[in-house]
Amino acid sequence: MAAAGAWTQPKGQGQVIVKYEDMRADEGFDPSGDTLSLLARRRDAAVGLFAEYGLTDRLTLQLKADWQSGEDAFVDYEGRGPVELGLTWKAWRDDHNAVSLYAGYAEAGEGRNAGYAAPGVGGHDWEMRVSAGRSLKAGDRLGLDSAFVEVQAARRLRSDLPDETRADFTVGGRFGGHWMVMGQAFGGAADGGARWASIEGSLVRDLGEWSVQAGWRETVAGRETPIARGFTLAIWRRF
Repeated sequence: MAAAGAWTQPKGQGQVIVKYEDMRADEGFDPSGDTLSLLARRRDAAVGLFAEYGLTDRLTLQLKADWQSGEDAFVDYEGRGPVELGLTWKAWRDDHNAVSLYAGYAEAGEGRNAGYAAPGVGGHDWEMRVSAGRSLKAGDRLGLDSAFVEVQAARRLRSDLPDETRADFTVGGRFGGHWMVMGQAFGGAADGGARWASIEGSLVRDLGEWSVQAGWRETVAGRETPIARGFTLAIWRRF
């Protein structure tokens, strides 16, 4: 089984992930999707917390929060980002497949509550998300012990910002007993406005109940959004 969003946590078990991101952009996409130079380099850094805990074998509690800092040609900011609390419900599962539904509520902070918005703009959000995943036996030809794929689709209803449709895709594989490689794609569209698509590759090393993850993320397409790229570093703790 993969530790991804489609799979809920067993009752009484959970994990905490603390992640640092440092993204820089010298260019952006205009409303037509063409590339243009920014007036000044944009920097967005964040220390994020993701935690989940199995209330029952079918219901998992989730918490997301971060602390942000950054600057661009117009603003220099630092403060709390959005805080989101939600529940994931296991709709269906067998030995290899899982489907879950998520509902969450977020309260905006002083940081960027959306990548295309100015710091502090935003109110409260509701998100509904469906996730479907499949675990695979990769076989010796790929050099992997196991693998998984997951697709997520979400609708985010926002106050003071446009509503959004989002989609995420993750593929991962374990090898060598203590290593995992992951490739992820994140995309979204704000109603009548910004579009974005980013890819991220990362490597995870298990150290008992702990794991360390290092990766690189880059914006590859969009409209009204910066072309950001930078490294990510995370520490996982399972309990």
